[in-house]
Amino acid sequence: MAVELKNIYKIYPNGYQAITDFNLKINDQEFIVLVGPSGCGKSTTLRMIAGLEDITHGTLTIDGKVVNNLPPKERGIAMVFQSYALYPTLSVYENMAFSLDLAGFDEDVIDARVKETAKILGLSQYLDRKPRALSGGQRQRVALGRAIIRHAKIFLMDEPLSNLDARQRVSMRSELVRIHRQCGATTIYVTHDQIEAMTMATRIVCMDVGVIKQVGTPEELYFHPKNLFVAGFIGDPPMNFIRGHVETGNFTSIDKFYNFPLTGVSDKIKNAAEKHDVVLGYRPEHVKLSIPADENAENYLKLKGHIEVYEMLGDIQNVYLNVGTEKAIIKVPPEKIINIDSDIEYYVKKADFHFFDANSENAIDL
Repeated sequence: MAVELKNIYKIYPNGYQAITDFNLKINDQEFIVLVGPSGCGKSTTLRMIAGLEDITHGTLTIDGKVVNNLPPKERGIAMVFQSYALYPTLSVYENMAFSLDLAGFDEDVIDARVKETAKILGLSQYLDRKPRALSGGQRQRVALGRAIIRHAKIFLMDEPLSNLDARQRVSMRSELVRIHRQCGATTIYVTHDQIEAMTMATRIVCMDVGVIKQVGTPEELYFHPKNLFVAGFIGDPPMNFIRGHVETGNFTSIDKFYNFPLTGVSDKIKNAAEKHDVVLGYRPEHVKLSIPADENAENYLKLKGHIEVYEMLGDIQNVYLNVGTEKAIIKVPPEKIINIDSDIEYYVKKADFHFFDANSENAIDL
């Protein structure tokens, strides 16, 4: 079922504007993730779709029907919250059956739906247990089951994995994607965790201070961020930035730590950056400690920094640098010996740099 938000505003009685001119069309069976820092308005947007928050201005349509004033129970949605909200005295079976029983469904229909849903979620052997006898991941699956069992066409999920530990979150991410594919319901998912967004979404809506900063596939936001905010938010660790000025095809950082010609960079970018304050961005994972033997050295820029601290993660090391007056993080192989309080040189391919206008903060190459 399709959902469309047109020119949506949310302004509270005290004058605080939480959402500004929000426009988004969500296609049937999409898995849309709203992502952004705390307070950016993503949960408020979800609650407006659910009917739990009034819309100040704009139009919300579900399946082509305007639903601004429609009560939540008539919108054909099911919502999964951050807390599991399970009834502690009821069994898994009874928790999942509760809404159908309340709606007056026949016992045979309820039994069939509970067992069908439990099979999808891998809960068949736990139907007689109480929530206290389940792990966090199992409780979250029961909460999902209460949404799935209603055969709703739209699932709204507000940070449903935030109460799980790191290992459970990883396994539940893949579970949610599998369940979405199996059920086929349009899913709108809210998280502040960009890794969840990147691994689960068909499209990501990246938000900040109530405004959409970019909408696109995970690949589009990672490889082609439209602005500094998206570039700095998407990616783990985030993109590194060097602020400076371009003059006669030469880039000089603000602190004069870097000064190099932009040879090999496309003429389109160089011409757009000429005589402008710009921000160069590069991702930690695009760093090389030496130029590959089969590649042309002219395609790379040599950078340097002073090692402040490092993290050994097993398959990779994150190395934190002082780079003039700026900071940077680079990823290096685990076998590389890192000496704190020493200098390091590294290389980044020119094609992997992103260019942003320092004033508008928009990408130059778009």
